[in-house]
Amino acid sequence: MNFYPLNAANPDVPAGSGGVPGLLLSLLPIIIMFLVMYFLLIKPQKKREKEAQNMRNSLQIGDEVVTAGGIVGRVVSLKDDTILVETGSDKNKIRIKRWAVQANQALQESKEAAPEIAKQISKESSK
Repeated sequence: MNFYPLNAANPDVPAGSGGVPGLLLSLLPIIIMFLVMYFLLIKPQKKREKEAQNMRNSLQIGDEVVTAGGIVGRVVSLKDDTILVETGSDKNKIRIKRWAVQANQALQESKEAAPEIAKQISKESSK
């Protein structure tokens, strides 16, 4: 049985003579699909993971962090893979793993303030 319609329409071509070009043409959609999946899903995910790892490695004492569980606190102590976080007005201290830090509030505030600072500098320089 011949699954290639072009070969079926041409009786001079023996069945199964698609060879390498026919094989490549049949695999081309699958290869294109994998490339699209890589650029749409895998590459952005790796970029986000790299940014999160850089954020966790750049933590400093005094930074306000949010954990994956939703705990908000201030970093008191840093070790290789653990962080001591001070929470609430009672100054409770919790030791968490570094991978559990989801966001660094001080870093986010500085990113949000950067455009405002740039606007202020441009206004001052234009005067």
